[in-house]
Amino acid sequence: MASTQGAAEQGAAKVLVASNRGPVSYEVRDDGSLHSKRGGGGVVSGLSAIGPDAGALWVCSALSDGDREAVRRGVGEEGVRMLPIPADVHADAYNGIANSVLWFVHHMLYQTPLEPVFDAEFRRQWAAYETYNRAFAEELARQAAPGAAVLVQDYHLCLVPGMLRELRPDVRIGHFSHTPWAPAEYFAMLPDDIRSQLVWGMLGADRLGFLTWRWAQAFMGCAGATDPQRITPSWPSGAPKSIEHTTTGRPPLRTTWIGVHGLGADAEFLRERSHRPDVEERMTALRREIGTAPDGSARRTIVRVDRTELSKNIVRGLLSYRQLLDDHPEWRERVVHVAFAYPSRQDLAVYRDYTAEVQRLADEINSHYGTPTWTPVVLHVKDDFARSLAAYRLADVALVNPVRDGMNLVAKEVPVVSDEGCALVLSREAGAYEELRDDALTVNPYDVIDTARALHEALSMGPAERAERSKRLAAAATALPPAQWFLDQLDALGAGTAGRGV
Repeated sequence: MASTQGAAEQGAAKVLVASNRGPVSYEVRDDGSLHSKRGGGGVVSGLSAIGPDAGALWVCSALSDGDREAVRRGVGEEGVRMLPIPADVHADAYNGIANSVLWFVHHMLYQTPLEPVFDAEFRRQWAAYETYNRAFAEELARQAAPGAAVLVQDYHLCLVPGMLRELRPDVRIGHFSHTPWAPAEYFAMLPDDIRSQLVWGMLGADRLGFLTWRWAQAFMGCAGATDPQRITPSWPSGAPKSIEHTTTGRPPLRTTWIGVHGLGADAEFLRERSHRPDVEERMTALRREIGTAPDGSARRTIVRVDRTELSKNIVRGLLSYRQLLDDHPEWRERVVHVAFAYPSRQDLAVYRDYTAEVQRLADEINSHYGTPTWTPVVLHVKDDFARSLAAYRLADVALVNPVRDGMNLVAKEVPVVSDEGCALVLSREAGAYEELRDDALTVNPYDVIDTARALHEALSMGPAERAERSKRLAAAATALPPAQWFLDQLDALGAGTAGRGV
């Protein structure tokens, strides 16, 4: 019945994207007017690249009061459909499940003696996650043209492919994970029925995309462990990877293909944007904050730019910098740690506490080591993209040390933008490690002493070696720019290639 109804209501969109956050947001100004702000990113670039005649539609949530008011007034951009999901349902699905459970599982962030606790409150929030995913599936089913390609984005919408498959078996469905995927042993901490829902929801897709083979293989392992009688992963050497599955345990089998697309930096945009006047102004201000060494030479800079997400490991980065100053006092007054830690998810107490700890530790380092003419840590917590680009350009060393990260575009962006070339200190737990490790100084993100050693090595690197490494890093970092990243997924899902992994 659901499939018949979905087909009867099918729309005209030939390419559809589904994500929690859309390409545009709205705010209500004091005079009651609505102001729109356009976002960026790989999916935005990709949709632009396919052209206005492609019949594309972006389905997303109305996240703010301004978004919901835009929906109420019938205001919106062509090609964007915002879903007016009730604010309480969205909060439970987004904060309660996606960010407080799925994010923590995939980034392996739980303090397991105390958490997680899957109680009645969790079950209530899980019901909201189901409702939220169903709203997307139903809207996609209404809007998709016969045989349309639907690209579902990220851990917020893991159930959508399976739900949409029931409503519209004719459409081609892809899902892309922008985060890591948990190994099977960690994923198994979820209640059995929940992990089964998640796996079967994902397997509703014709094709699943991941940032690295490590995350793809982790999902395949989770799928096989969840229901070994009905799910069979296949990863032949040198051939497309796939998962065969059946809802009954008997033929007919369906195949979900597995692909990897390592999102790269947008070199053309970054290089142009980083030389605009507002970036030059911020470079001047940053140079004043950094100051000069006692001998009059320019101070060296260790740059990090992150949101204060628990996975980014900012606190251990600061501890490593403190260890550097202890182990190598010759760097005192000659180096500054430029740390931009922009607040993230401040509606969750654990993130507010983490942001406060970053600020506390930076203040402690400055109090203990600082002098009247040297501030060891220049910390900014207010988001400013132009200032981030200014820091990229000034970077001698980029510190990217997440405990776990799907990719980490900062690791790719800094070498592209750095004026003189930079050394990259990179966690082996970042997805970018697979592409950049040959020219980065790689570290165990939990090892403060090891990271301090790598920082010293990076600071001691000669300018010629630093520039050459940075050049190779930039080439690797830009191998798959955002628009091509999107189009490659669409092509793999398209006519003649829907049944192939890459």
